[in-house]
Amino acid sequence: MSELKIKPLADRILIEANPAEEKTASGIIIPDTAKEKPQRGKVVAVGTGKKDEPLTVKVGDEVLYGKYAGTELTVDGKEYLIMREADVFAIV
Repeated sequence: MSELKIKPLADRILIEANPAEEKTASGIIIPDTAKEKPQRGKVVAVGTGKKDEPLTVKVGDEVLYGKYAGTELTVDGKEYLIMREADVFAIV
């Protein structure tokens, strides 16, 4: 993996979202217009935390987050989400 040119600040983390499901468990292919936004991803960069609140998540953790959490951004052609650690529900 190439070095990211982005470093989150304070309590923010950068997440690479898992790809949306391509088909259902029964084998039905889901069209692009009906795909659910992923709510699971891998942490690829973390900030330094706040003065009295160190970060719990670390690079490489698989996390669950809210459907509308974070801000989408593209870096070097890849899509990422940047969000506060408080928007993360769990480490899987």
